[in-house]
Amino acid sequence: MARMQFAFVKCHGSGNDFPLIDARAIALGDADWAGVARALADRDGPVGGDGLLLLTLGDDRHDFGMRMFNSDGSEAETCLNGLRCVARLGFELLGVDRARVKLKASSADVSREPPVAPGVVTVRTRGTASLSTAAVGLGIDAAEVVGAAIPGLPSERAFTAVAMPNPHLIAFVDRVDEAELVALGEWCEAGPVLIPGRANVSFVEVRGGDLFVRTFERGVGLTDSCGSAMAASVFAAGMTGRVPFGSDVTVFNKGGLVRGRASSPAEGALVSISGNATFVYDATVDVDAAASRAQPPLIHARRGDEVAAWSAAVEALGATLD
Repeated sequence: MARMQFAFVKCHGSGNDFPLIDARAIALGDADWAGVARALADRDGPVGGDGLLLLTLGDDRHDFGMRMFNSDGSEAETCLNGLRCVARLGFELLGVDRARVKLKASSADVSREPPVAPGVVTVRTRGTASLSTAAVGLGIDAAEVVGAAIPGLPSERAFTAVAMPNPHLIAFVDRVDEAELVALGEWCEAGPVLIPGRANVSFVEVRGGDLFVRTFERGVGLTDSCGSAMAASVFAAGMTGRVPFGSDVTVFNKGGLVRGRASSPAEGALVSISGNATFVYDATVDVDAAASRAQPPLIHARRGDEVAAWSAAVEALGATLD
């Protein structure tokens, strides 16, 4: 691919930040999009982010689609923090308030929601969780892992394995040990025989009826926020009896908060997450995908009021995010 110019929106969901491109009329192959992702999501580059989001065309069953490439160029099955941002852009471009979105290997329902905090644009996502170890990608005989040690995993902690549909290993802890989390996340990131497709690993604290989640994200590393990990944590909390199914849960992370709710497997294993979809600025940028390099972006408009509203919401949370 020759050097190309892209219009994009810099956005974030719960502090999980991305460049977002309306790609409905852009014809690029997967290798080129991977190069664009490495260029734009490079934390040492001129834009930076936890990955690259694409708004894509829908089909006869979907209003539009979403693709998400991690900062290493790999493509994720989903990203719920990113999905909220893509959904918002889709709403604005199509003039709708709810939609069905095509993901890499599944679908999700999205809708506008009342603000989680004053001035904060809020979107709800709803999708299905699975406990199948095959869906998670675990190479073990057990069909499910719920609140149990995983044979072959270098940890004695009890985990619940959940596919959202991307793979998650959730452990409930008294206090998050980031060094332990990173060590285990890096082990999974190496693509071991136990889980060759890798996995997102989260340590979760139960704080009353709320959750605090810390995640080592597949293809990213230790992240301030991972939307699908928060969804998987709400579902795992229900499966292990820590939070009743059907109850509203506030899920905190280093990047902010979302509202979550999950139903039991008997009721469809549906998980909804409501959180911010904040647009930071609108820009254009020149990218050399083959070299995974981007030029400094030309910023056309800043969304200062949105940024300030989210900052105020996070500041009000204070020590809750620690």
